[in-house]
Order: sequence, then C-alpha cells, then structure tokens
Amino acid sequence: MAVRIRLKRMGKIHAAQYRVVVVDSRKKRDGRVIEEVGYYDPQPNPSIIRIDSERAQYWLGVGAQPSDQVRNLLVLTGDIAKHNGKADAVSRVIVSEADKAAQAEQAIKDAEAAAEKSKAAASAKKAEEEAAAAAAAAEAEQASDEAAGEDA
Repeated sequence: MAVRIRLKRMGKIHAAQYRVVVVDSRKKRDGRVIEEVGYYDPQPNPSIIRIDSERAQYWLGVGAQPSDQVRNLLVLTGDIAKHNGKADAVSRVIVSEADKAAQAEQAIKDAEAAAEKSKAAASAKKAEEEAAAAAAAAEAEQASDEAAGEDA
C-alpha cells in the first residue's frame, strides 16, 4: 500500500481549511484517512499551521511520501530537516499575536495552578506537623499524669 501525507479539504466555498492527513494514495481527496496529523488554514495572515511533529516524523520514517504542498509545510515546521538528520532543525512558522497571547494566558494559568498546588501541599504539611506536635504534647502530658499518680 502506497501511503501519502496530503491535505484533506474542509471548510466553506472560498474559505478552505485543510487537515494534514495520512492516507492510502488510491483513496479520494476527501475520503477515508488512516490518521490526521495536522491542520492548515491559509486564510488568516499569518497562516495557521499546526502539525504533530512526532506523528509526522513517524510516518516519514515508515516511508509515507508527502505531497508537494505538505512537503512545503513540513519544511516550514522543520520536520523534513529532522527526518533528514539535521540536529539543528528549527520551525520557521510565524506565530500570530493572538496565538502568542493565548500561549501567554495558558502559561499564566499553568503557573497559577502550580502555585495553588504547592500552597495546598505546604498547608497540608504544616497541618500534619501541628497534629504530630499536638499528639506528642498529649502523650507527654499523659506520661506526666501517670508519673504523678504513681507518686501519690
């Protein structure tokens, strides 16, 4: 079976969006696919290119041939260079300001969640130490009461 990595057209008339898919070369353009490995939207400026690098590397490694347009996208993302053995392969995809803002927002949320978790862990540890100290004090008081009872 000849496997290709190519684009599957989605979206409206005059507003095309594409999915980067792995498919048997004998199937129709928009037919059944083996796996979806990415997304490409040429309409906005800059275009949106999201490709799962790990899966693209796998399919290239097992012999899937990219179409010309997908090859160009993989060159932009640096996946072709990685597949060819270049250690310093870099993605040249331009990230829009909206995507940067969304990434920054996500990073802030992740940092806040991590801070909340560490704060909760610290308070749990403090409560555990206080409980241990209270138990030790109660044990010491009980021992002193028993010693006072034996003396009398």
